[in-house]
Amino acid sequence: MCLLMSLLVVASAGLRAAPKVEDSIAQRVQACTGCHGREGRAASDGYYPRIAGKPAGYLYHQLLNFREGRRHYVPMVRLIAPLSPAYLQEMAAHFAALDVPYPAPQPSTASAETLRHGEALALRGDSARRIPACVQCHGPALTGLAPAIPGLLGLPRDYLNAQLGAWKAGNRRAHAPDCMAQIAQALTPADVGALSQWLASQALPAQTKAVDALAAPLPMPCGSVTPTPP
Repeated sequence: MCLLMSLLVVASAGLRAAPKVEDSIAQRVQACTGCHGREGRAASDGYYPRIAGKPAGYLYHQLLNFREGRRHYVPMVRLIAPLSPAYLQEMAAHFAALDVPYPAPQPSTASAETLRHGEALALRGDSARRIPACVQCHGPALTGLAPAIPGLLGLPRDYLNAQLGAWKAGNRRAHAPDCMAQIAQALTPADVGALSQWLASQALPAQTKAVDALAAPLPMPCGSVTPTPP
């Protein structure tokens, strides 16, 4: 009897000593950081992008795009399939609020001519081919436009190449009118390579947050900028 009582005391003490699991959005999105890096800073393999500090509306739209078939990556689809729109918005707001350091720019492997071409497309576009400059939508410093347009700096070259290629091939889509799909269709493989080389090699400005407004209207209608109801 004494032995039984002793065992019960030890067992109950063990139960009382069990550590509490933190119940916070930061704890619950740990599954995201397995691919997107600590605090969503981006993975080191150059494929999974940074999500920390991206505009909340943009992040929310991308989660919906995965769930609704406009973007295709099976692990992402499975991860978010059971989650409600409200929960997806909470996730997006959490990562958007993070202000963590960016990685150093990637050294370019391109020629000076290629980099000049990428810079010209990013800053001035190509009116003859109806290609707007990246800065016309993504902000004057390419840090994004709140709440729905992401920054283009601090992203790995391979990721930029893959996403521009996906837009061009139709494997990545957005709500109509799909402005990025239209732009990507006008880009040549050389354009894509030049843009990704130049963008990945640029240092972040001191102010890395997305701007709240642009000096001029967007150069074309863009369905992904229109708020989507939950």
